[in-house]
Amino acid sequence: MLLAVDVGNTDTVFGLYQFGSWEHLWRMRSLPQESESHYESRLRLHFLEAGLWFGDMETVVLSSVVPALTPVILKMLRSLFGEDIIVVGPDIYPDLEIQIDHPHEIGADLIANAVAVRSRYQQNCVVVDFGTALTFTTVSKDSKILGVAILPGLVTAVKALFANTAQLPEVPLVLPSTAIGKNTTEAIQAGILLGYEGLVKSLISRIREELGGECIAVATGGLSSIIETLKDEFVEIDNKLTLDGLRVIGEKVRG
Repeated sequence: MLLAVDVGNTDTVFGLYQFGSWEHLWRMRSLPQESESHYESRLRLHFLEAGLWFGDMETVVLSSVVPALTPVILKMLRSLFGEDIIVVGPDIYPDLEIQIDHPHEIGADLIANAVAVRSRYQQNCVVVDFGTALTFTTVSKDSKILGVAILPGLVTAVKALFANTAQLPEVPLVLPSTAIGKNTTEAIQAGILLGYEGLVKSLISRIREELGGECIAVATGGLSSIIETLKDEFVEIDNKLTLDGLRVIGEKVRG
């Protein structure tokens, strides 16, 4: 069994992999102010309900983009599974070269995404991760992370609009049928969702142009299916892509 732990800005996802598939997925809010006992008690409950035993876990891989929460989760994992926890960083997967100015600045989740597509495709690829941040990670066909583009995610953009304006409400992320909103809710949905549709297409097109035209796109993240009109841009939409990258890293490190 392998346990992959992806600590994100909004949620922390625990995925248990066995028999060739992700058998269990558990999601918790990422709350840096909570102690390790908070996360341990919840994970113990999930294991109990699934009839699992901590001693059966062969590999545990941790990815985190929340520095304040990393030591909390790591301490919790070590208390349950022992000291031998694989922590993802820029040097964890030598088969993938990180060609950015400061490799330690790249998010561990983006490394996992790159590893996942590198293991599936042997061609230029951009991974579009629809999370708290919307990220575009470009991976070359010769196994290099060439660079990243980052901007606020869909929910982040809506919340920023709500928090910084006096009269605009927070609205549900529902794709509108028209770009000409007839009320405030429709107007925000048109601006955010249809605006992001054009943004994603434009950035993918620009990346392809810079790579000479040859580049596929893969989508992941909890909001990757919200903008349905983007589905034809991607060869694959996989919400478990980050976890699968962690799995590949874990298997590589364990030999």
